[in-house]
Amino acid sequence: MAYQIIYTTRAGKDLEELKQDKGQKRILNAVCKAIRFLAENPRHPSLRTHQYHSLPEIYPGQKIWEAYAQENTPAAYRIFWSYGPSKEQITIIAITPHP
Repeated sequence: MAYQIIYTTRAGKDLEELKQDKGQKRILNAVCKAIRFLAENPRHPSLRTHQYHSLPEIYPGQKIWEAYAQENTPAAYRIFWSYGPSKEQITIIAITPHP
């Protein structure tokens, strides 16, 4: 099943900042590839998806997940997301470098 990807205001700004910064092209490509994989299969092995426990619930009863956009890189980028609000949707909450 393919999911429709929607973005919170913050995630939209995160993505737009990557698009505007020409020096971040490699990161942008990795993030866009990860979002494509997320839409196709949130359990894609390269995403290394796992539940994230340090953020409050965005949608009551929903879990927050973390997916890898990069690996083995200082401050590697991560995508935080949740299923919903509708059955066939994924909401991207934030796109950030790993602390």
